Amino acid sequence: MQHKLMKRSKRILFNIMAMLAGVVSGSLVNMFIVMISGSVIPPPEGADVTTMEGLKASMHLFGPKNFIMPFLAHAAGTFVGAIIAALVARNHHWWFAMGVGFFFLAGGVANTIMLPSPGWFTATDLILAYLPVAYLAGKLVIRKKD
Repeated sequence: MQHKLMKRSKRILFNIMAMLAGVVSGSLVNMFIVMISGSVIPPPEGADVTTMEGLKASMHLFGPKNFIMPFLAHAAGTFVGAIIAALVARNHHWWFAMGVGFFFLAGGVANTIMLPSPGWFTATDLILAYLPVAYLAGKLVIRKKD
């Protein structure tokens, strides 16, 4: 009885660590891509991207190309985080990948509220960058473990 309890506790602890590792690693990937995005695709002339207020005020200057890197940051961060969570989890690998996807989707919704963006980008980002990417990551891990 005590052995089963220890085994279950260990599995729960690993699963909590899986979720934390997924969220932290995905966030790091997201931040890294956002940090280098200005050197890959420069912001429009006159846009202040150093503060949230400056970003809000200059959002109208952004063209479609300026939304490539934020989308990539969201999708890549979710993908890496979901893969790591699914790999570290002791069971229910796909669900842990999807948990990371839902976590980052919530962040995407919050970001949309704080920083309004064009409707086409908001729709594309919220529909494609989170749950489908987490789904794919989870399926890849399950296929690899089989």
